[in-house]
Amino acid sequence: MKIVILDGYTENPGDLSWAGLEALGGLTVHDRTPQGDEAEIQRRVGDAEIVLTNKTPISRATILASPNLKLVTVLATGYNVVDAAAAKENGVLVSNIPTYGTAAVGQFAIALLLEICHHVGHHDRAVHEGRWESSPDWCFWDYPLIELAGKTIGVIGFGRIGQATGKIAAALGMSVIAHDASESDAGRAIGAYVALDELLARSDVISLHCPLLPSTEGLICKASIAKMKDGVIIINNSRGPLVVEQDLADALNSGKVAAAAVDVVSSEPIKGTNPLLGAKNCLITPHISWAPKESRQRLMDIAVANVKSYLDGSPQNVVNG
Repeated sequence: MKIVILDGYTENPGDLSWAGLEALGGLTVHDRTPQGDEAEIQRRVGDAEIVLTNKTPISRATILASPNLKLVTVLATGYNVVDAAAAKENGVLVSNIPTYGTAAVGQFAIALLLEICHHVGHHDRAVHEGRWESSPDWCFWDYPLIELAGKTIGVIGFGRIGQATGKIAAALGMSVIAHDASESDAGRAIGAYVALDELLARSDVISLHCPLLPSTEGLICKASIAKMKDGVIIINNSRGPLVVEQDLADALNSGKVAAAAVDVVSSEPIKGTNPLLGAKNCLITPHISWAPKESRQRLMDIAVANVKSYLDGSPQNVVNG
């Protein structure tokens, strides 16, 4: 049994163990595989029966060039890097890793919001640079500081991660409203479901937690921003293309949007031409919401279980069944 991991470094930069997969077959781990080099991807897949990938694409051509391939497990929840239809046509199962990062991603959304509210990193650097020591006053701050209690957060996408974010926001004293294509009693216990336009109009903070679909691509754009309060704060650690980045940059530079924080952008790694890089009051982190060790260990455990269940004849988490 040959198992190949095409890009294992972000999942396991050395603080986890591949032993669970090593116990299931002959394992080859590549830290990275050039994403644009299809010939090299095909060479590395070779005659493997099982391939694990995070962001390295598995195209129709690669599937056709890999006659032994039977299972692709994506080391993430999203599986758009795999041509799942071509896989199904050729008897290749595709599985993903659901629900591993709910707590971490919700926590990170609030961390982004709190950084906007208090600029903790900036003020820490200011102290270490000697500015407090030389201050004529007993304290100082360089930005307006924001108290969240009593303000309204609108969560777009109120599934597991959206609800986790809403729970933390409620604990901070915020009023939670939400918009989702489907409603649940679990969601109603946290916040009130409202129409999208009402959410846009009422929210002091808008946090995005919806999947990337044709209906949600470009959801935050010039038209939707115009419906928001002046001085709104926008958080996105879901999917970069939910936001029309030039429209958000323009709204930040005009002051319509007071601040934004994003952990995802339209093309990753970020390109130097991304308009958010030059926008006012825009915090950008490098897609790390998912990355606490605890989350990555859960991801690892589920990946091992995906492979083991396939070998046992009862595959789980199959997305192209």
